[in-house]
Amino acid sequence: MDLLSCNWDNAKFLIFSDNVFDPLIYYSHLGPLLLSVALLLLIFFSNKKDLSNKILIFLLASFCLWSLSDLILWATEKPQYVMFSWSVMIFLDLFMYAAAFYFMYVFIYRKDLPFFGKALIGLLFVPLLILVSTKYNLNFFDLTNCEREAKEGILWGYTYLIEVFFAFLILVGAVIGFLKSEEKKIRKEIVLITSGMILFLVAFSWGNIAGSITEDWSVGQYGLFGIPIFIGFLSYSIVKYQTLNIRVLAVQGFIGAIAILMGAQFFFIRTNLNRVLTAITLFIIFIFGVMLIRSVKKEIQQKEELEIANKEIHKRNAKLKIANAEIQKRNAKLKLAHKEISQRKEELQLITDRLAESNDKLRQLDNAKTEFISMASHQLRTPVTGIKGYVDMLIEGSYGPLTPDQLDAIKKTYTCNERMVALIEDLLNASKIESGRMEYEFANCHIEEICQEVVDTLVNKARDKNLYLDYKKPTTPLPELCIDGKKVREVISNLVDNAVKYTEKGGVTLKIEKNGNTVRIAVSDTGIGIPKEEMPYLFTKFSRGKDVKRLSVSGTGLGLYVGKNMIEGNGGKIWVESEGAGKGSKFIVELEVGRKTHYKL
Repeated sequence: MDLLSCNWDNAKFLIFSDNVFDPLIYYSHLGPLLLSVALLLLIFFSNKKDLSNKILIFLLASFCLWSLSDLILWATEKPQYVMFSWSVMIFLDLFMYAAAFYFMYVFIYRKDLPFFGKALIGLLFVPLLILVSTKYNLNFFDLTNCEREAKEGILWGYTYLIEVFFAFLILVGAVIGFLKSEEKKIRKEIVLITSGMILFLVAFSWGNIAGSITEDWSVGQYGLFGIPIFIGFLSYSIVKYQTLNIRVLAVQGFIGAIAILMGAQFFFIRTNLNRVLTAITLFIIFIFGVMLIRSVKKEIQQKEELEIANKEIHKRNAKLKIANAEIQKRNAKLKLAHKEISQRKEELQLITDRLAESNDKLRQLDNAKTEFISMASHQLRTPVTGIKGYVDMLIEGSYGPLTPDQLDAIKKTYTCNERMVALIEDLLNASKIESGRMEYEFANCHIEEICQEVVDTLVNKARDKNLYLDYKKPTTPLPELCIDGKKVREVISNLVDNAVKYTEKGGVTLKIEKNGNTVRIAVSDTGIGIPKEEMPYLFTKFSRGKDVKRLSVSGTGLGLYVGKNMIEGNGGKIWVESEGAGKGSKFIVELEVGRKTHYKL
């Protein structure tokens, strides 16, 4: 057959030509197409992130492409365009039904389709991918007449069966979801959306299947009116129940957009019949939109107010229940606590009685210990004093000259004996402090003279270690202090001696100055310093710094404890300052000027 003899019109923009002989074709295609585009845009700009909305957008997009492809079949004069569009439509058919099933599953069950279900849907597309370019899809293009038809293969029958299968699954899933749901609102939504979706799928399948069987494809165009039915059900559900999380205001815009798009058809409609049908459609859309929104808007407002009030009531009830439960728990806890407190009181009374007995025993033991230390120290002092006297006589040559080795040994003995004397003195003083028997003999003393005696005594010890020992006294005489000179001398001597012992390089400075109503004696050194964490414990019994072991310096840890008590007994204060380990230290003694105590304490 000569294709030129058919007198086919050349299609403009692929879809406009005189080849479309039935005036209803444009109306049946462009009307649902524009409705779908309007709904697609509404969903996209309202809530495109929701999964069910994404699937519905895909479904509407597939329908729009299908409608355009079908219009190309009607309008084009080129057989290759017909064959290509017909091949694309088989995929779009299955896309719409698969998307409809996926959408209904997510909408009804409020969750995503399991991976197994997605994989099964994917497998249904495998035969199409394999056979789309074979005779099982399209047998041939009929050139025996001028109807521009392609002959469908058995693959289309497979597609129609799958479509019916998906529609059946949607119906079954909706019934199950309806029965499982306990909320009336969700049940009504399921009924509305399922009804609209089933009517759309049935109408669409009927049009395609009827066209394939009768080969009268003008019948198939009526199946496209299923999408406006679905959109109508969906719009009512959106206005009534805020389905897809789209508000009434958005639906108003949607209806307005539909009216504008439908009115745009007047620019390319060629027949009076289509103009009349489009005008009637616009009128129906207007009436439907106004009635729908007016009838439901007030109800929606009341419903929202009621929901807010109900939520607030539920929240308050829940809070009251929680508060009541909490009060009951607290009452039970209080009863239990009261019982425990009563038991604890009895237990504490027993413990208190036992502690009182233990304290009495400890006090007796402590007194016995103090008495023992005091007695032992007194007993030790006599032989140690005798040793010191004999050693002094040996060093002075009272028993004849000594060889250098003998003299060195005697001096070392003297040093060890002096340490023993200091230890005994510290033990005696600590014992007196703890037992409250420390005696003070106050008299007016010149503190400069006491410090000078200390420096004269220890200067040689500093020189032996290659250290300086500076004494800085004020240029003007200081007033006399009413103190126990012997004990203050003992404290200052101990501070200077410690400074010499704990300094490896540099030296020690003893400084006296008047500071308001007090006289301040400061012993500074360039020695090992004192870490901040050790300072609070420095004046406690048996406390020694961590770095003293490195210097191999002997000591009992009682000197500063005894010194602090002696200075406080003289009405003064003593403290230490140091920037840290390795940065030296400064011990400061403050004694009050003008004290009038002249008695033995």
